Amino acid sequence: MPPFTVLHVCMGNICRSPMAERLLTFAIRERLARHADGTPVDQALADQLLHSHSAGTGGWHAGEEMNPPAARQVLLRGGAVEGFAARKLRSDQIDAADLVLTATADQQEYVVALRPDAAARTFVLGEFGRLLATVDLSRLPAAAATPEAVYARGVELVAAVDAARQGSEPLPTDDLDDPWGRGDQSFRRVADEIEETVEPLAATLLP
Repeated sequence: MPPFTVLHVCMGNICRSPMAERLLTFAIRERLARHADGTPVDQALADQLLHSHSAGTGGWHAGEEMNPPAARQVLLRGGAVEGFAARKLRSDQIDAADLVLTATADQQEYVVALRPDAAARTFVLGEFGRLLATVDLSRLPAAAATPEAVYARGVELVAAVDAARQGSEPLPTDDLDDPWGRGDQSFRRVADEIEETVEPLAATLLP
């Protein structure tokens, strides 16, 4: 069974979506460490539970590292930045994702235009976090630190959040501001907003 796969999308794939990718990965590893009572996390198991990756709607920065202020925020919060290289979004990445989280509503529309059948599993990141708080988690499949349990729980969670959306549009406040070219304070604020969604998501997938 594949790991539960989350695809993060922004414009250039060097600031917002890489931060979301790596901060979600870190949040899952933190949850797994708690399951293991503080013993070293099995890296292979963490990768089997969840695959968090990202891409941009444009390919201008393809092959580049994460923007330095974005990388600083990931590192300051405990995440890792090595091995990252920006890339342009492809349709097959959308097809393989169980959940697509975009930085803005415009990017959500871009994803759905590429793959209309992905509409029910594509959300603005802030929108997903806002709706997640309304879901009755007791109705989800039982939680466990196994690939099968995380996958089953994740798929049902996405369906529940889509049902909570009830066809409504994202709110302007759901968008993540683009911090590119700004100072560390802007990146810190955006990283805080990302954590407001990815940490509850990780806690739901792996309570």
